[in-house]
Amino acid sequence: MILLVIDMQKGLADEELYAYDTFTERTAQLVDVARKNGVEVVFVQHDAGPGSGMSVGDEAFEIIDRIAPKEGEKVFIKTINSCFGNSDFKQYMKHQTDRRLMIIGLQTNYCIDATVKSAFERGYEVIIPEGTNSTFDNDYMSAETTVRYYNEDIWEGLADIVSFEEAIALLRK
Repeated sequence: MILLVIDMQKGLADEELYAYDTFTERTAQLVDVARKNGVEVVFVQHDAGPGSGMSVGDEAFEIIDRIAPKEGEKVFIKTINSCFGNSDFKQYMKHQTDRRLMIIGLQTNYCIDATVKSAFERGYEVIIPEGTNSTFDNDYMSAETTVRYYNEDIWEGLADIVSFEEAIALLRK
């Protein structure tokens, strides 16, 4: 299994996210448990382009300190929503024998959704732990409704939505 941590960047991980405290605590716990149990942790960062304030070299681009990559952990940069839009990431994943991806991070209705669908289309077993993806309110739905809509409806049949406790147990195997 690979724990795929998407867009946990300083410019996105802010207190306006739905269930911010629970979300960030659970994300950090999963990263810690994965590391302690020899589960590979792979990070992906979104580069919104030069001048956006969230591009390589910008403070907002950096992964939050609480889960910052350790030496030797893979970090990929993407410029579109799906992680599979990065050819290096796609090539790296193609060579992995374990086809299980536990996906956590930001934002539920953008990069998490696009990556879940791309991974499913490529034959990966996708695992989404409860409370480990989040987003902001938008013009159409509250952040809470958005998170529930994707986790309880949109990803049905594409991903296994597991309890946080189940996710911890999976990482300890």
